[in-house]
Amino acid sequence: MNKTVSRQGINPARRFGDLFTMATKISGGLIADIGGGILRYGLVGILLYFGAFKFTPEEAAAIEPLVKSSPLMSWLYSILSLQGVSNLFGTFEILFALLIASRRFLPLASAIGSLGATGMFLTTLSFLITTPGVWSMVPSFPIPVPAAAGGFLIKDVFLLGAAVYTCGEAYLASKEHRGV
Repeated sequence: MNKTVSRQGINPARRFGDLFTMATKISGGLIADIGGGILRYGLVGILLYFGAFKFTPEEAAAIEPLVKSSPLMSWLYSILSLQGVSNLFGTFEILFALLIASRRFLPLASAIGSLGATGMFLTTLSFLITTPGVWSMVPSFPIPVPAAAGGFLIKDVFLLGAAVYTCGEAYLASKEHRGV
């Protein structure tokens, strides 16, 4: 007897599989669009939130050890105050967020904002290497685990992925927008 046919006709599992395949072919693009929107506007929300938080003295103090131990960034404290450095970072985070959010009307500007965010996340991920104490050893685990600051920074791997994806997607949309 054919495995796809039961006594009642078509095997229900096969029917579900066929429906699922058809639905995903139809809605796969929609699902990808929804996922892309979640990535884009989730990234925008996170950048706006943490960008605004950079204007507080608490966040300025919290990022100081990360920035001071970075060979790429420590020089900023020689020309700006503790709050000035934090405000500068916050300004860029908010600027990148607004550019990324402009995707529907200004896809090239959105791609540029995503490119800026990509550079920013690469820089913040470098703090995982340059900042003492972001990793610790746990006796029962063979590799280092992130400490509090490291745990906070490691999320930037996913934000980097979102920035890279939104950069590419917006750039392709800008080419279509310009008819290239």
